[in-house]
Amino acid sequence: MKETYDYLRKAGVFYLATIEENKPKVRPFEIVEIYDDKLYVLTGKKKQVSKQIQNNPNVEICTVINETWIRVETKLIRDDGIETKKNILEKNPQLKAMYSAEDDNTEVLYFKDAKSIIYSFTEEPKIYRF
Repeated sequence: MKETYDYLRKAGVFYLATIEENKPKVRPFEIVEIYDDKLYVLTGKKKQVSKQIQNNPNVEICTVINETWIRVETKLIRDDGIETKKNILEKNPQLKAMYSAEDDNTEVLYFKDAKSIIYSFTEEPKIYRF
């Protein structure tokens, strides 16, 4: 999990793909955090991405850094815990203008049954499961 977290943080922006009516939907994300031994992303429940994840929690994440890239296959599971939301928002204070741990919109989701592969043109893929 740490290798995946480090890669996504270093990349800055990563792309999360969902499915809606049998069509792929991809959008950029920036927030990824570790809390309570789980890897999390944050979004808003009012957004289409949230509705898509609730309909089908299987997602894929992809991004690139120089000559390497990562793909993460996982399920995203909603965590409604106030402490989890507070922790993630404390680590990302720029989000406090849009989200609150106590509102009905803030949604944090953790990775479940994740498979992460870091690829390179010059090395064998590195595979991580968490």
